[in-house]
Amino acid sequence: MSHPHPELRTPPPLPEGGLRVTPLGGLGEIGRNMTVFEFGGRLLIVDCGVLFPEEEQPGIDLILPDFSSIRDRLDDIEGIVLTHGHEDHIGGVPFLLREKPDIPLIGSKLTLALIEAKLQEHRIRPYTLEVAEGHRERIGPFDCEFIAVNHSIPDALAVAIRTPAGMVVHTGDFKMDQLPLDNRLTDLHAFARLSEEGIDLLLSDSTNAEVPGFVPPEREISNVLRQVFAGAGKRIIVASFASHVHRIQQILDAAHEYGRRVAFVGRSMVRNMGIARDLGYLKVPPGLVVDVKTLDDLPDSEVVLVCTGSQGEPMAALSRMANRDHQIRIVQGDTVILASSLIPGNENAVYRVINGLTRWGANVVHKGNAKVHVSGHASAGELLYFYNICRPKNLMPVHGEWRHLRANAELGALTGVPHDRIVIAEDGVAVDLVEGKAKISGKVQAGYVYVDGLSVGDVGEPALKDRRILGDEGIISVFLVIDSSTGKITGGPHIQARGSGIEDSAFADVIPRITEVLERSAQDGVVEPHQLQQLVRRTLGKWVSDTYRRRPMILPVVVEV
Repeated sequence: MSHPHPELRTPPPLPEGGLRVTPLGGLGEIGRNMTVFEFGGRLLIVDCGVLFPEEEQPGIDLILPDFSSIRDRLDDIEGIVLTHGHEDHIGGVPFLLREKPDIPLIGSKLTLALIEAKLQEHRIRPYTLEVAEGHRERIGPFDCEFIAVNHSIPDALAVAIRTPAGMVVHTGDFKMDQLPLDNRLTDLHAFARLSEEGIDLLLSDSTNAEVPGFVPPEREISNVLRQVFAGAGKRIIVASFASHVHRIQQILDAAHEYGRRVAFVGRSMVRNMGIARDLGYLKVPPGLVVDVKTLDDLPDSEVVLVCTGSQGEPMAALSRMANRDHQIRIVQGDTVILASSLIPGNENAVYRVINGLTRWGANVVHKGNAKVHVSGHASAGELLYFYNICRPKNLMPVHGEWRHLRANAELGALTGVPHDRIVIAEDGVAVDLVEGKAKISGKVQAGYVYVDGLSVGDVGEPALKDRRILGDEGIISVFLVIDSSTGKITGGPHIQARGSGIEDSAFADVIPRITEVLERSAQDGVVEPHQLQQLVRRTLGKWVSDTYRRRPMILPVVVEV
């Protein structure tokens, strides 16, 4: 198996007739999926998603792929193929189209409807090409065929990309539910046909590669939901991803069966379910869905609320309900269903929400105590089955953390893919398919790009480090005035602390030390404010560390007069 090396350099020019595959996100992480294909000087992008921040990234709204390696080649991009409509696959599109709005978007009906609604908020009107399973489109030098795959959102597609270098198949996210709610199966016949033609490189979803067996059918959740609905005496509040149409359909069906009305809560939930209903992907009986404002007129036993926040996102509706910061107040006897999995890294945030809801008297039903979720990603048994059908000549696991990528590679090896034909890459690592063999050729920049409010890319790791220090240790500010000619103190030092746990009165012990250090520096002729600030920072920092074993941020301000 090929492994990336931390000292990889910028890849050389692509050999004549070769195909380069460069993931800019989605490898070594769950989310931010984006892969760039290059042939004959032209580029094709598959997906452009976002990653949601974790606790150690305070203040960050979204994390984007790094576009720097393609920024000076935007005119070479033939299009962006979107495999499905989840945020980790389409959320970064508006930020790329800001740089070149006329890059064509290629995807299925629902996927394009979801991204078009998102782009309206950014005032971008994209050029789109709608495709469906069985379609074959020439996109520059890339001959693309689209294959139906089953996932946790309707209309998901895999794509086979043919070039003179060979055929590459990108699965997108997929599973092999044999009893899907929409009767749209993963098209194994199409993959078998491609296998007969010869799949030179397979990029395969790795998210569940560590999980043995097969994913249970989505429809198995229905019976559990009916049991919950039958035993709920008051309101039922369901938190789900705003794009999980199949899950919401089962909620609607259960609500209809038990005589309840449903209201969607949260902008993205209202928008996405409206799109799914208008396009016929969501079947809604007449009168079932009502505006949230009308719920006050209904008894609690006839109410179902469907909202966002199943991952503990701080600003999502469910988190705000748990914190008593939402118009909908949780009361004793409410039932809350978290109808989703735990994304790695979100566990603590989710359990905080569960505890908050329980505190107010809610009965919380989640994956840990009831079967209210099945995954949208193929488990190990499905992947083995899939590889035996596809028989790829080269394999590149994608979409997953390191442990998932390695587990997926081992599955490929078990089905007969030679070890030297399995490439475990990471974000930014270029993999070249030349003369039928895939191998690593170099690495491009592919770091995190942070979105903070309206700022994109302006916040980096140094700023996040400062935020973490502020959050953990607080800040101490020191203000003093010096004579610009002599360097002697004419005012201060005045010291104030915020969030450090140190009373302002305690600094009386260190002020003489600071004064002594500055007087000594004045005698040595040191009068430059920046140097004096450094002296104050070191002196105060050492005292705080010795006295309190803390390391707050210290902000000295020296004013010359």
